[in-house]
Amino acid sequence: ILGVERTASQAEIKKAYHKLALRLHPDKNPEDKDANEKFQSLQNVFAVLGDPEKRALYDETGSVEDAELLGDRGKSLYEYFRTIYKPVTEEDIEAFAAAYRGSDTEKKDLKELYTKCKGNMNLVFGMLMCSEPKLDSHRFMEVIDEAIASGELKSTNTYRKWAKKTATQPAPADPFERRQNPPENLLAAIQSRQKRMNSLTSALEAKYGGKKKEKNAMPQEPSEEEFEAARQRLKAKGKAKKA
Repeated sequence: ILGVERTASQAEIKKAYHKLALRLHPDKNPEDKDANEKFQSLQNVFAVLGDPEKRALYDETGSVEDAELLGDRGKSLYEYFRTIYKPVTEEDIEAFAAAYRGSDTEKKDLKELYTKCKGNMNLVFGMLMCSEPKLDSHRFMEVIDEAIASGELKSTNTYRKWAKKTATQPAPADPFERRQNPPENLLAAIQSRQKRMNSLTSALEAKYGGKKKEKNAMPQEPSEEEFEAARQRLKAKGKAKKA
């Protein structure tokens, strides 16, 4: 189509493309009803040959389909995201909350939010994951008071009022007791992440799946036999193209 040899350099391919693009552009061929189709075909050709990686895959397989050109890279990419974004269970949430609450990471986050919210603990509880005023107010107050005493944090009027009120209330017998329901802010974060995962899988399915699937449905992994059969078809197709 481009009129270049198979061994042409990327510069030669680009030059041939620009030359044909000027000649086949629909604006220069207003009487040709197939001008748009010809120009689009040229764009598709350059999209493959103009990309060194896709060109190498095309030379090997003879295919110009995006899904086939992506090959194992697409499969690996999808599996990579599935590894990162696994479905979240209640057990996962409980395990995370148990490890996070009382940890050095929680203390660090608490102090950062205290400073950011200027001592407004209502805002802190609204932003700090896994936190609950009834269970955590007294232990949070101990952490903040210790940081204020050491000069790490500065006391504020808003915080002092909150601390005075908190001190008059009974402390929970076990602030780390297992809760029946995860805190709302953590659930919101988990649900948001799950929605992003669903959007990601839908996008991958739409681009590389070859056909539409039910909304938010997880794609079926191909069997060993199906994978091998697909590989053989591509190999045979590549040989026929080279011949």
